[in-house]
Amino acid sequence: MEFRRLGRSGLNISEISYGNWITHGSQVEEEQAHACVRAALDAGITTFDTADVYANTRAESVLGRALAGQRRESLEIFTKVFWPTGPGGPNDRGLGRKHIIESANASLKRLQTDYVDLYQAHRFDSSVPLEETFLAFADLVRAGKVLYIGVSEWKADQIRAGAELARELKVPFISNQPQYSMLWRVIESEVVPASEEVGLSQIVWSPIAQGVLTGKYQPGQPPPAGSRATDESGGKNFISRLLRDEVLTKVQGLRPIAEQAGLSMAQLAVAWVLQNKNVASAIIGATRPEQVTENVRAAGVTLDADTLAAIDKTLTGVIETDPTLGG
Repeated sequence: MEFRRLGRSGLNISEISYGNWITHGSQVEEEQAHACVRAALDAGITTFDTADVYANTRAESVLGRALAGQRRESLEIFTKVFWPTGPGGPNDRGLGRKHIIESANASLKRLQTDYVDLYQAHRFDSSVPLEETFLAFADLVRAGKVLYIGVSEWKADQIRAGAELARELKVPFISNQPQYSMLWRVIESEVVPASEEVGLSQIVWSPIAQGVLTGKYQPGQPPPAGSRATDESGGKNFISRLLRDEVLTKVQGLRPIAEQAGLSMAQLAVAWVLQNKNVASAIIGATRPEQVTENVRAAGVTLDADTLAAIDKTLTGVIETDPTLGG
């Protein structure tokens, strides 16, 4: 495993991190989830990402139990706040002070830890003054419950505004967590430059495009049984927009490129996002331990210019770059 600094901070995180969106508490049974976490630890992953909204808080609880007994100082545990949790009361969502403080305390209990390494605003909340949000984050940092602050899917101007407040409050604001893959590059033109300017790194989710970049989804054929595209509890909704024959046909063209590089298609996809110097870590999910073991082999891989150019040429016409999308 290779490690990278997160933003302009002293925090080192694993190039590949383990995330449990969709899977833990919903798509896979707890025993299988624990097996995936053990595989991640065995592969050298030290960074684990979750959120209170995943499986309506159950994912945090599963991760807490899966990591119980591990040396806390050897792990970086990340979670998030914004989306509705609990019974859906008027203060059960957003980035108001009440919801942030209560959510942080609840997340710590579920994760069985006294602090999280990174606490992230899961989306931007235009209904709450940004000063209120960052003051609540600052208080959590001062209380020792949170070490660093991050955001997820924020636009460039939102990142700049947050960074200005963070400087005033002396809060270590160090990361953004966006969707990023060979097919989804909307952060490149605006978000990445803004992040570099203010000292943030990207922790990217869906580097394999919900599994599409593994090549297992074939054009003109139904999704494989048991795949994310057949998961009615949530996975199917997220992947459906990618299951167009035009996209799937182009993706199949990546197979010889991966073979020439000595990688599986999944490894090629994960390695590709890590070529971006502003990316500190790629989040992988898994329903089986062997998926973790395979994808971790993308750590430390350098793709040469010819390989990168071949990928771009192969995917021409299906790459999304519009910076107004996402979030």
